[in-house]
Amino acid sequence: MQAIDKKRIDSVLGDMGIENIAQATIRQCVAVSSALEEQTGETFIHLEIGSPSIPASEIGVEAQIDALRRGVASVYPNISGEPVLKETASQFIKAFIDLDIDPKGIIPTVGSMQGCYNLLLECSQLNPKKDTILYIDPGFPVQHTQAEVLGIKSEGFDIYEYRGEKLRGKLESYLKKNNICAILFSNPNNPSWVCLTPDELKIIGELATKYDAIVLEDLAYFCMDFRNDKSKPFEPPFQPSVAKYTDNYVLMISSSKVFSYAGERIAIAAISDKLYNREYPELKRRYHIARFGDNYHLTYLYTASSGTSHSPQFALAAMMRAAIEGKLNFIHITSEYGRRAKLAKDIFIKHGFKIVYAKDLNENVADGFFFTVGYKDMDSRTLLMELMRCGIIAIALDTTGSLQYGLRICVSLLAPDSTLQALDERLGIFEHLQTNKQ
Repeated sequence: MQAIDKKRIDSVLGDMGIENIAQATIRQCVAVSSALEEQTGETFIHLEIGSPSIPASEIGVEAQIDALRRGVASVYPNISGEPVLKETASQFIKAFIDLDIDPKGIIPTVGSMQGCYNLLLECSQLNPKKDTILYIDPGFPVQHTQAEVLGIKSEGFDIYEYRGEKLRGKLESYLKKNNICAILFSNPNNPSWVCLTPDELKIIGELATKYDAIVLEDLAYFCMDFRNDKSKPFEPPFQPSVAKYTDNYVLMISSSKVFSYAGERIAIAAISDKLYNREYPELKRRYHIARFGDNYHLTYLYTASSGTSHSPQFALAAMMRAAIEGKLNFIHITSEYGRRAKLAKDIFIKHGFKIVYAKDLNENVADGFFFTVGYKDMDSRTLLMELMRCGIIAIALDTTGSLQYGLRICVSLLAPDSTLQALDERLGIFEHLQTNKQ
């Protein structure tokens, strides 16, 4: 392809009212690339959006169709969730985290997006003195936006310089102000694919207990640290979790990536037994329901969507049951993303790029759904603009709470392998453009 003229890109950004592409949302980046594809006739390489490219599990599809045929579509769903999903999800968590959670505390949500949105809202209303969300960044950009939309105060810090024991002092510097109601992070991490160690999770859990903050652990990429095999139910190694080190937690487990079931918007929020039953006077005053768990589904989720669609609940239950019984090795299936990541990293490095978040302490960061790249001392905006000239779109780390220059690379759409070949060719164009500048 021929490099796209900068003026054309500037024109598209101007028409969309985007002043700085490094601050653009994922969906804005999709829209920009779509407009440029239409104008130029060139198909972009899409590294910006994490839409699964592995087919949805047939086990889930068949269970959902069966539920629809049984007539569930005509009946409002139980706001607390279908019993079969609650029971199965509790067993799934035992099988792959080695953690006991009462099925009562397993609440289906319309994707983890809805689950997180309502958890942020509830946590911010538990105690008037604790009004701030703390993000361990970098993080999923929309989770930052959720707090902005809700009008909730937030703070955050980039974990880049604070791995291992350094995390304790940094985290406590925020918590000791006693205004933090919740701590939010993903593990494996979106966008960096950093995986917090058990020691780091213990630090978070101990401090959450000490300062009475609720940990919201986003497990969207459940068991997708492929450096060790977590595919055998009820056998170690298990998915690491902060839940081993505190009772103040809610786990968010989504079907979108694990089972390639993103389109049906089905996830669970798993609330610890102690937190579910904890009573808060402020909730009692506002909603006449004191318990955290009861309020979560009877107040927040009820007013948001009046429950989660019936049929995807049966699909998720069936997929989890198959995983528990060893009939569905979802980890083996999703390891395809790790294969693509390794190949894509090699291509970027070949053309002079570096991995920004490169290490988990002394170990190389895993190959998975995401990784991060930078180029020499180029800032994120300039790098993204230059790659767009070559028909490549990603998102800038600026939107994730990161303090590092660079981009998030999502490998989900790097299929078939000819797309990787095209990536190699276009990064060659990028490298040529940079060389000619010198």
